[in-house]
Amino acid sequence: MNVLCVTHAYPRSEGDVAGAFIERLVLALRERNHAIHVIAPADRGQGGGESLRGIPVSRVRYASATRETLAYTGTMVEGARSPAGAWAAVNLVRAQAAEITRRSTTMPADVVHAHWWVPGGVSAWWSRGPHKPPYVVTVHGTDVRLLEKSPLVRAVARRVFRGAAAVTAVSSFLAERVAAVAGIDLGDIVVQPMPVEVARFDRTSRGGAGLVSIGRLTKQKNMAVVFRALDHLRRNGLDVPLRLIGDGPERASLEAEAARMQLREYVEFVGAVEPERIPDAVGDADVSVFAATQEGFGLAAAESFMLGIPVVALESGGGVRDVVPRSGAGRIVADDDPAAMAEAIAELLRDDAGRRLAAERGEGLKREFQPATVARKFETIYEHVRTA
Repeated sequence: MNVLCVTHAYPRSEGDVAGAFIERLVLALRERNHAIHVIAPADRGQGGGESLRGIPVSRVRYASATRETLAYTGTMVEGARSPAGAWAAVNLVRAQAAEITRRSTTMPADVVHAHWWVPGGVSAWWSRGPHKPPYVVTVHGTDVRLLEKSPLVRAVARRVFRGAAAVTAVSSFLAERVAAVAGIDLGDIVVQPMPVEVARFDRTSRGGAGLVSIGRLTKQKNMAVVFRALDHLRRNGLDVPLRLIGDGPERASLEAEAARMQLREYVEFVGAVEPERIPDAVGDADVSVFAATQEGFGLAAAESFMLGIPVVALESGGGVRDVVPRSGAGRIVADDDPAAMAEAIAELLRDDAGRRLAAERGEGLKREFQPATVARKFETIYEHVRTA
């Protein structure tokens, strides 16, 4: 099957983390003998055709070299808010749509798989030509939050979703939001997470190292409630360290808050860690705390289970609720309730069965998120779309 993959995030070189999960899916599909061609944005003038790990990639130009900065930084939404940024975003949609049309004409594609409904999904919808293939749209999280911004955005999104031959979401939470805001049937949305490089999670935590939290230090990660839970544990006679893996704009304020709460000696700021080093950085943690809200999926929670570590998450965690159970291997606690979080942590610290169940949960997730498994599921979607 010939598949065009349209995305605004795809590795620019081996080891680049931008869109690495999409590359994993693309490589797994190639292993199943599908011909994949990736359409992605240029980066600061670096565009044109290339081959990356044997996958042909077209990097479309959409602005002057100095203005081709929308992609690969994780700040596309912010960048598109200025007049120049908005114009560049429109040009990116046009350029990707034109490339879809060109590729579909020279080598007819069986299906287009657009990651994120905007810009990729809009490009797939906007493309024209007598050989226009059906398209699949996958939503990942940031694009779904845009649906609540304005009636105009929702109007465009509805056209994209209703024109798609299939819509997938990486979590039930995102599927529900898309169905409600975009006005499509929830039953028509396939929930399918992206693949994970499960092979690197080849060890199981032995415990004894306290708490861990993995993720960028942003307001959405809600680390303040974790600090308050840590303080609650201390005041109840349980001194337990917390290791923060990740960096971000909130780091300085969190360091100040930890000092103000006299927690600085208990909180270790590790900083950013390369994905392949996550298992070693997590070490032998006892409990993983996932306090983020409105998450599209919750990869850090899944990774913790793959290392045999129980997880505590919030009720408003969004997609993480697909990953974390309410008992056994994990706990879901009420928002902004540090006492409830502290009690959940204490329960898991006392409960050896929680670690065993976490390891079992992790083995199940490894099988579910194995690239080959995810590729087979998308292959089924493509076959259905092609023959519908």
